[in-house]
Amino acid sequence: MLARRSLKRPGEIAYYLAYAPVGTTVEKLVSVAGSRWAIEECFQAAKGQCGLDEYEVRRYPGWYRHITLAMLAHAFLAAMASAAIERGRQKRHSRPGPAHRG
Repeated sequence: MLARRSLKRPGEIAYYLAYAPVGTTVEKLVSVAGSRWAIEECFQAAKGQCGLDEYEVRRYPGWYRHITLAMLAHAFLAAMASAAIERGRQKRHSRPGPAHRG
């Protein structure tokens, strides 16, 4: 069992029932539990940007294709956003300084 307290609201405590192989360290369990939030944010973004939640399930093959394409689109958008951020960083660092008149 893991317990997590919010830094912003110390009175709130979340509990996790964790299953792991014998010998797994507490640090590893905490790391895995912490990664859950990043995964949830990813799914929320995919729902909003790529229609992940727009499919009405009728059959597994159609659902699987929809989920696969929505997540692929989300990965593509994330990669493009990351590349744009990196290009912006490179432009800031490669700008010449102001010209000095002598």
